Amino acid sequence: MQIIPYPDRSEWPALLARPTQSMANIEKAVAPILEQVQKEGDAALRALALKFDKIDLTEIAMPPATLAAAEASLTEELKAAIRQAYANIRKFHETQYQPVQKIETMSGVTCWRRSVGIEKVGLYIPGGSAPLFSTVLMLGVPAQLAGCKEIVLCTPSDHPAILYAAQLVGVTKIFRIGGAQAIAAMAYGTESVPKVYKIFGPGNQYVTAAKMLLAKEGVAIDMPAGPSEVAVYADGSAVPAFVAADLLSQAEHGADSQVLLVSTDKKFLASVNLTLSTQLEALPRKELARKAIENSKAILVEDEAEAIDLLNEYAAEHLILSVSNAEEISERIINAGSIFLGNYTPESCGDYASGTNHTLPTNGHARAYSGVSLDSFVKKITVQHITPEGLKALGPTVEAMAEAESLQAHKRAVSLRLSSLK
Repeated sequence: MQIIPYPDRSEWPALLARPTQSMANIEKAVAPILEQVQKEGDAALRALALKFDKIDLTEIAMPPATLAAAEASLTEELKAAIRQAYANIRKFHETQYQPVQKIETMSGVTCWRRSVGIEKVGLYIPGGSAPLFSTVLMLGVPAQLAGCKEIVLCTPSDHPAILYAAQLVGVTKIFRIGGAQAIAAMAYGTESVPKVYKIFGPGNQYVTAAKMLLAKEGVAIDMPAGPSEVAVYADGSAVPAFVAADLLSQAEHGADSQVLLVSTDKKFLASVNLTLSTQLEALPRKELARKAIENSKAILVEDEAEAIDLLNEYAAEHLILSVSNAEEISERIINAGSIFLGNYTPESCGDYASGTNHTLPTNGHARAYSGVSLDSFVKKITVQHITPEGLKALGPTVEAMAEAESLQAHKRAVSLRLSSLK
C-alpha cells in the first residue's frame, strides 16, 4: 500500500475517491439491455445469456432436480454453519420488529402506524468465482420475517449452497439469470420472471447502473451498492497481522474493491505493509487482491480528531476500529455502513454470521443510506381515528390552517362535520 503522510485536508477528496469507471459510459452500455428485456422478455434473457455468459439458457427457472439435489451435495459441516448463520441473522433482525403503538396526540385523536411486508421482492445474487450464499441469508431472512408473499431470486450460479440457503429463507422462485438483464427481468417482468415491487442485492457496476436507471423509472431498490470497501483505523494497540488480514479480506472481492488504512503511527503502517505482502502471496485470489491493494492507501494523520474527520468524510461501507478506545470512537462516527470494534471483531464475522446485515451502502452513500434491515422489506402505513369530541378539539386548528392556505374544500370537510355535532 502507498503510505501518504499527513495530507492536507484539501487533498482528501482526491485521496478518498473510489476507483470507479465513468457511470455515464456504464449506463450507456446498460440502457439497451434494459430496453431489450422490456420489449422481448424471455427471448431477450436467452439471447443475452448466450451473448455475455456463453450459456444456452433452455430453462430460465432453476430446474427442480437441481434444487432437490442441493442439500445432499453439501457437507454436514457447511450446512451446520449456514444454519447457525441463519439463526444469528434471524435473531438480530427479529428485534427490529416494531409493535403497533397507538398514540393519542390530543383527547379523541388517535394515530398509529403498522408495518406491512412488501408483497413481491426480488433478490439478486451475483455469479463469479465466489458463490455468495451468505447474501442469500442477508436478504432472505428479513424478507421472510417481513412476511413478503413472493420472494424471487435471480442468480447465474447453481452453487448448491446458494440453493440450500434460498430454500432455508423461503425463496419462492429461482431463476438462472444474472447481470443487468436479471435486474431488468425483475423490474419489468417477463413470461417466466414475475415483476416485483422492490429489488435488492449487490453486484458489479453494471448491475448497480441497472438498478439506478430503473430507480429513475420508479422501481424501488435497496440502495446504490457497488464494489466492496473497508476502512481501518488503527493505533499501537492493534495487531499488524490482524489489520493486514482485514484489508485483504476486502481486497480479494475484486480489483475494483478499495481498502483504506488510517493511523497516527508511522511504524505501525510500515509493519502492516510488511505483513500485507507476506499474507498476499498465500492467497488463492492473490492477483485480484493485489490489484485492489495497488489502488489502496495508508494515510498517516496527526491525531485522533483528524482521523475521525477523515473517516467521516470517507463514509466507509465497513469501518474497523482497531484502537484502544474503539467504542468511544464509534460514538463519534456519523458516516459508516457498519462498524467493527477492537482486535477480535473481524469484518468477516459481519459478512457471514454474527447477525448484522452485510448488504451495506458503498461509494460514500453511507452519508445518507442505511444497510438492509427488516425495515427495508416493509411499508409503514399510518392509521388515525378521530372521535366526535376529538374533531371538536382539533377541527378549529384545521379550519384556520386550510383558510390560510386558501383551500376551502379542506376547510369545508371539517366545518360540515362540526356543524352536524352542534
